[in-house]
Amino acid sequence: MTNDLTAQKVLPRLSAELGIPGGQIAAVAKLLGEGNTIPFIARYRKEVHGNLDEVQISKIQERLGYYAELEDRRATILKTIEEQGKLTDELRAKIEACMQKNALEDLYQPYKPKRRTRAMIAKEKGLEPLADKIWDHAPYEGTDEELQGARDILAERIADLADVRGLVRDAFAKKAVVTSEVVTPKPSAPTKYEQYYDFQEPIAEIPSHRFLAIRRGQKEGVLWVRLVVDKAPLVARIAEIVGAGDDANLHLAVEDAYKRLLAPSCEIDVNVEKKLEADRQAVEVFAENLRHLLLAAPLGEKKVLAIDPGIRTGCKVAMLDATGKFLVNTVIYPMQRTAEAQETLAKIVEHFHPEAVAVGNGTAGRETEAFVRDVLKLIGAKDVMVVSVSESGASVYSASETARAEFPDLDLTVRGAISIGRRLQDPLAELVKIEPKAIGVGQYQHDVHQPLLDAKLDEVVVSCVNRVGVELNTASAPLLTRVSGVGPSLAKRIVAWRDENGAFKSRRDLLKVTGLGAKAFEQCAGFLRIRGAANPLDASAVHPERYALVETMAADLGVGVGELVGNAQLADKIDVRRYITNDVGEPTLKDIVSELKKPGRDPRAVFEKPAFRDDVTTIDDVQEGMTLEGIVTNVAAFGAFVDIGVHQDGLVHVSELADRFIRDPNEVVKVGDRIKVKVIGVDKARQRISLSARTQPRPVAGVGGGGARGGGHGGGGHGGGGRGSSSSGPKRVGGEHGGRSFSSGFCCNPFANL
Repeated sequence: MTNDLTAQKVLPRLSAELGIPGGQIAAVAKLLGEGNTIPFIARYRKEVHGNLDEVQISKIQERLGYYAELEDRRATILKTIEEQGKLTDELRAKIEACMQKNALEDLYQPYKPKRRTRAMIAKEKGLEPLADKIWDHAPYEGTDEELQGARDILAERIADLADVRGLVRDAFAKKAVVTSEVVTPKPSAPTKYEQYYDFQEPIAEIPSHRFLAIRRGQKEGVLWVRLVVDKAPLVARIAEIVGAGDDANLHLAVEDAYKRLLAPSCEIDVNVEKKLEADRQAVEVFAENLRHLLLAAPLGEKKVLAIDPGIRTGCKVAMLDATGKFLVNTVIYPMQRTAEAQETLAKIVEHFHPEAVAVGNGTAGRETEAFVRDVLKLIGAKDVMVVSVSESGASVYSASETARAEFPDLDLTVRGAISIGRRLQDPLAELVKIEPKAIGVGQYQHDVHQPLLDAKLDEVVVSCVNRVGVELNTASAPLLTRVSGVGPSLAKRIVAWRDENGAFKSRRDLLKVTGLGAKAFEQCAGFLRIRGAANPLDASAVHPERYALVETMAADLGVGVGELVGNAQLADKIDVRRYITNDVGEPTLKDIVSELKKPGRDPRAVFEKPAFRDDVTTIDDVQEGMTLEGIVTNVAAFGAFVDIGVHQDGLVHVSELADRFIRDPNEVVKVGDRIKVKVIGVDKARQRISLSARTQPRPVAGVGGGGARGGGHGGGGHGGGGRGSSSSGPKRVGGEHGGRSFSSGFCCNPFANL
């Protein structure tokens, strides 16, 4: 992207799009162009860009990328048309003024290389002069065959007009109705798409999760899906644009252009655009859930006994020290050899004195929890907490190259137990080792555009890691990989240097790592912590480039840096206005003072133990009318899934999340939230639990509701039906479930297989 383009076209447009002044956007563009990462820009260059946050900077980066691609495409189109000898000044001006990809492609349409078309064949027969006469309303005559060929030429000419193509595409985008029908013959067995067998909803109103559900039904060969628009006014308008008048052949050409060329092409274009829009929304849901999961409260540096429960194969037990180091492992069989298992577990607890026991929430998880509590009570270790920990993705980690590199001599089941324990100690540090898509939060992860999903999830992981900070001397290579400016190669070199030379004594030691130069150091140093370093600032988020400034602050207060760091009273005496320079402004100075008060402070919440009812461990224990406490495990467009301590997550439909109308479940709940819910439906046959977080009864009118009340269930997730309906709403839409047949029931991570 040229500077002229940026200044003249992109910046004003971006400013209007994002509501951010052009100067701030230009500053971000410059910082990105210099190779700075988003976390670094957001944290350490606030004065340069005007204190924008990571979300805003990321959006600027995304849109700048769009316009860069647009500019590359514009250059290609101009070159191609010029090589054809057809580039007029008027056409060049239109192309150079175009700021949308679709509109640019419309202008290019007449000049695109085409496969052999009916129009080409007609031209080869010498029928273009006849077509020109019809087009110009000049007298003409010809045989039926000749007139048909002329109409083929005219139909293509009409379809290639940018104004006409834009008109039709706009109509499909704004006025089309998404229509789905069951394929013929109708499936003999029930499917998860039954509510879409006869379905209509305006494309402008259909929620992303329903659109994706219908698309999946189409992909699986269950549904026939199309976009329907009112043809008559469009054909009339096209005839008006081309000046068809009373000429019957021109009108026939318009009809043919619409039916054969324009409608199919524009329907595809709009479907692609709508799919991309739905993908973006689904990806945002996934990203938001992942962010909250990664930033879940850590137990911290406490000794943990980790148990991966099992019935037939037994429970895999692993003991971890306070830093997560693996100590010993064994297998116990509480269901088969209870006395022996009690004795073994008691010995481990009495020998290692764990402060918590992490039990995986999979098969036999609640039974194992009860067993562990009984043993702890028996030996008088009542202070040891027992915590249910999500197993999502643990099996993926245990079979990964990362796990094999960490524990080459251990069975993958033991690796899984270790992962469960470490998740309790520090969810972020452990979950970064797992591909985000394997964690099981989100919706339609296999249906959305994978590069888009991967990029967004990677962005979230990087953001979370850098927000929390990383202990340099204990961090694994996968965790270091996510630190600003590091990446996989440098992460391995950092770990290798640490293994060879011992712990890093200071941040400056990073420059001794092969391949880690000044730029990488600038980007990563502020996000890496060294506890116990000679310079106490090395354990804080203060960047090394500001150490001299902190030393000046300390000297002005008459104390050493060591006395200032962690002393809130002294830090409060700092007048930041005294230290404002051309390079350092008030935002950075305030960050420094805040960090001096609580150096290296973890922004995550304080850990609270989940409070599941001991008498509710399976779906058989769940009764309608019960009030339970649960943990939100996943948030989708149609509601939230809640772990209530049984093997199946319950669903709180969006209409049951609050006493008021809410459009987005994220308005009221986040992944990891503890909420009280009431059981409003239990379907044991299909392993489905419906919950409500309302404090007042829902009005009878328009009842749809969560789970069992919501009508049909199928490919989309529990959606729209819980809100009631109106004349403009969907036809035959019930609550949908996230793309899985209910015959298999909910799992603890209901979207893991989507």
